[in-house]
Amino acid sequence: MDTMTITKAGGAFCGALLIFLLGAWASEGLYHVGGGHGEDHAMGYAIEVEDASAVAEADAEPEVPFEEVYVNASAADGERLWRQCASCHNLEGSNATGPYLNGVVGRDKGSVDGYAYSDALMGTGEAWTPENLSGFLLNPKEYAPGTKMAYRGMGDIEDRANLIAYLATTE
Repeated sequence: MDTMTITKAGGAFCGALLIFLLGAWASEGLYHVGGGHGEDHAMGYAIEVEDASAVAEADAEPEVPFEEVYVNASAADGERLWRQCASCHNLEGSNATGPYLNGVVGRDKGSVDGYAYSDALMGTGEAWTPENLSGFLLNPKEYAPGTKMAYRGMGDIEDRANLIAYLATTE
């Protein structure tokens, strides 16, 4: 290895460093407008639109009532969705982390023996109608604030209807 090779390697390194420094300087100029030099530069452009809520309402699909979706629900599709619930609930009449769910459709809320329900759920009263179950499955924390059920909710109305149709077949 002679001095000429070392000089070439050093020159290549310095040249590469110079290219990177020039690239960094150019990108700063492109992406950071203004520099605090007393000039007032705009950071972006405001796009004027009509009333955004009116546009969103026009694009939104109309909400279909749960009763209409439930009439056409598929218990077979609900059985597939049951797997999410099976991690905390049983269907054979024994409690797990949550109460058993066989025969839940039409059953009074908080009526499973041997399960300690939260006060929030016991205070909702009534029975587990398909509509009540749909509201609970949509957002348990909103339906019964303080409930012990740690589930974020099932947003799709058809999935809720299918799951409830499946639970209605389990007696």
